[in-house]
This record gives sequence, structure tokens and C-alpha cells, in this order.
Amino acid sequence: MTSLDVNTIQKVATLARLTIRDDEVPRYQKDLANILTLIEQINTVDTTNIEPMTHSQPRTQRLRHDTVTAVVDTNQKIALQKIAPQMELNLYLVPQVIEDVEDVQKTKVEAEAAEE
Repeated sequence: MTSLDVNTIQKVATLARLTIRDDEVPRYQKDLANILTLIEQINTVDTTNIEPMTHSQPRTQRLRHDTVTAVVDTNQKIALQKIAPQMELNLYLVPQVIEDVEDVQKTKVEAEAAEE
């Protein structure tokens, strides 16, 4: 198994959007090592004659017929746009929910500086 050094743990934490204090790193090293060990154990199981499955229970997906339907009522569109918090060029504007990695790292550095 590969060694989980402090840099690896910090990189995984950054990718997972976690802030890990230096005193927490050993616990995360142990936990992640246990997870990787379990994955190695699972990979040793012979699955040669096992069919892949998408669900633990046999299920079928009910599909509707792909038929052309009437255009959405334009009055409904106008009514919905009137109550929308922000609109621009007939598009709904929403807040950004995905952060840039650089922003996350900058925030982490600022948080660490504030703790000191």
C-alpha cells in the first residue's frame, strides 16, 4: 500500500473541501489507510463469473413514450419570470455554488492565519 504522508492527506482534504488541522492529520492518515486496506481486500475477491449489476434488487425502469407535446404556455413562463429573484436575457441567474480550488486554498490559508 502506498504511504499516506501529510501532503497526500492535505491534498485529499483540499479536493474534498475539508479543512484539517495539523493535529488531525494522524487520525485521517489512519482512517484513510484503513479504507484503502479494505479496498485492497475487496479487490482480491474473484468476480470472474459474476455479472455486473446496477442495483441490489432486480428493477426495471418504466419509460414513457417519446411523443411531441404542446409548447409550454408562455403565460406560465412570464409568471415564473416575474417571481424569479434575478433574470437576464430571459435566463434565470443563480448564485455560484462550485468554488475554484484556488479560492478554497486561499480561504484555508486565511482561516489558519486567523487561528494563530
